[in-house]
Amino acid sequence: MVEGTVSSIVFQNEDNGYTILRLEAGQGEITVVGCMPGVAPGESLTVRGGWVRHPSYGEQFKAESIERRLPRGVKEVFHYLSSGVVKGVGQSTARRLVEEFGEDALTILAEEPEKLTCIKGITLKRAQTMSEAFRQQMGMRRLLEFLSQHGLPVELGAALYRRWGNAALDVIRANPYILVSEEWGVDFAAADALGVDLGVEAEDPLRLEAALLFELSHNLNNGHSFLPRGKLLWATAQLSEAGEGVLERCLDALLERGEAVQEEIAGETAIYLADLYTAEAYVAQRLADMSAEHLLPPDDLPKLLRRLQKEQKITYAPQQVQAVELAASCRVMLLTGDPGTGKTTTLRGVLGLFDALGLDTALAAPTGRAAKRLGELCGTQAATIHRLLETGFDPYSGRLVFNRDADDPLPADAVIVDEASMVDVHLMAALLSALREDCRLILVGDPDQLPSVGPGCVFADLIRSRVVPTVRLTEIFRQAAQSAIVRSAHMVNGGQMPDLQANDNDFFFLRRKDPVSAAETIVDLCRRRLPERMGIPTDQIQVLSPTRRRGTGTASLNRALQDALNPPREDKGERRFGEYIFRQGDRVMQVKNNYDILWREEGGTESGMGVFNGDIGTITSVAPRGETVTVDFDGRIAEYTPDMLGELEPAYAVTVHKSQGSEYRAVILAAVDGAPMLLTRGVLYTAITRARSLFIIVGDENVVARMVENDRQTRRYSGLRARLSLLGQDI
Repeated sequence: MVEGTVSSIVFQNEDNGYTILRLEAGQGEITVVGCMPGVAPGESLTVRGGWVRHPSYGEQFKAESIERRLPRGVKEVFHYLSSGVVKGVGQSTARRLVEEFGEDALTILAEEPEKLTCIKGITLKRAQTMSEAFRQQMGMRRLLEFLSQHGLPVELGAALYRRWGNAALDVIRANPYILVSEEWGVDFAAADALGVDLGVEAEDPLRLEAALLFELSHNLNNGHSFLPRGKLLWATAQLSEAGEGVLERCLDALLERGEAVQEEIAGETAIYLADLYTAEAYVAQRLADMSAEHLLPPDDLPKLLRRLQKEQKITYAPQQVQAVELAASCRVMLLTGDPGTGKTTTLRGVLGLFDALGLDTALAAPTGRAAKRLGELCGTQAATIHRLLETGFDPYSGRLVFNRDADDPLPADAVIVDEASMVDVHLMAALLSALREDCRLILVGDPDQLPSVGPGCVFADLIRSRVVPTVRLTEIFRQAAQSAIVRSAHMVNGGQMPDLQANDNDFFFLRRKDPVSAAETIVDLCRRRLPERMGIPTDQIQVLSPTRRRGTGTASLNRALQDALNPPREDKGERRFGEYIFRQGDRVMQVKNNYDILWREEGGTESGMGVFNGDIGTITSVAPRGETVTVDFDGRIAEYTPDMLGELEPAYAVTVHKSQGSEYRAVILAAVDGAPMLLTRGVLYTAITRARSLFIIVGDENVVARMVENDRQTRRYSGLRARLSLLGQDI
């Protein structure tokens, strides 16, 4: 714990309150860092936390909680007011206030603003404006102190105050469980501890309804669009220690108010969050309607197909011809197939068809890397779905918003989406809403890869419904069949063990049964063997692991790879954040969607908003004082302030789940250990299909065998397939 008076503010992020300040303490001036929204020079602070060492600036005190006291004495009051913390009060006005009212200036400002008019130049209107600004500052202060006292993240303060202003504290006191909502993201246990402190009874409907909604929201992260009523009640009973009888009544109240929806679907009594129900029902209805619409193909379609093949210098296989013909006569179509079956060639054919028909076609994919690859394969521009829909962030609701919707649809005549297996229910609903009634939609993907991170398994449900017109390519072309990567992917997908002894030209297995030797081999492959022997640059090698933890998890592999590939050097800036050191030259990944990050195009004038979960970039610079870290995401340059570094992780090694939608020249998979739920056939298949030219497994063949055998897929509760099947009966 340290105590002192704020002498200056070095850096402050007004949106989330992250602050670097200088504190005049008993032992001299020290640097304090942490979330301290609205702190200003002249304030007295008691800061609890611990000392950390910055690589460039030495010891700093990292604040975990703070207690703030208003300035005392004329000198501190003047220092506080002259800092600009109160809107409308500058240095000159601060001096006159202190000269007139002394250390009572703050009390007068808050409680008797009309007295300020005795000072020349301050009208009653200006006095009231200054007083309101000061009271807002005090409201924020009380809110932050409340959050800190109850162990809640003070980062919430700025967002809560933006939403409710001076009433924020009263709102939370009246219903602490409001913090559990998706908007605020506080864990139920933390909100429940606050509720206990405030005297909320164990069976208070506010508490139990929040617990039910929390269970539904929490399970979105497990991919569920709904929960069966019985499972929801059981899980909430475990969480809240309440009886199922009282929970039944609370659930019925939520259903009556429309905050949750109950429906018999897919053989279950399903309970949905209201927005998930709306999204799933809309996706089913819109796609069923589009599937029922048949378009007249051009009269000269055979001639057009011959011309496309001549231009592409290729002869389409029968299934590829079928796909292009179907695209000519359908409003919506699914294109799927395993590696090597010609999805890219078929996609080019569909795009060529649309061009010949004079259609304005937009290409999109869920991730930046997938969009870039799609654009390169098709020889045109492609965007992420979020960027296509012009995604923004509503600070008042805490939700993402799409500027392109039913009221302002996309101008495109056709939209082609690659890697569609990564698209969840919410995003699919947003995309469909942004399509004009006459727009065509082609969804391309592989249902055998890992499903979306968000709720639902949309692409697989669409295929299994047999309602949406679908072409599944099955013929492996001769050139692709020569690739051991392609052959192995098909073997794994079919439940067969790949040939680990062949060590073919693009698929290798290196036996390392203990984590230490496996990690050493992986580092050597990246640092020396692949660059020197095979001419593959380090930045074109991606290490994958099924898990984050354990000896060959991404956490330990990233530390080892950073030390080997990008060691510290005097001319390389770096900044420590939590367990990571971010250094110039590091490969990093964005690990959460952030719609507020401003980026600019490298060497151009274009700029935009948003960096998304899974985007990989390279740190190009760390500011001399460590205030900003600049990251290049494939030509999009974004700056991260210290408080934002929690959204980045090293990406020399990433989990297989995080690699979805990306393709790399060389992939190394660590297959030594991991939880059984992560050592699955789907994880191995997805890892293999990330490699374009070279795939290496480093690990234990017994682990590989377990992955091939483990086809257990965690069940996702989704009603989309059942809805489509019901609607399809009328088509």
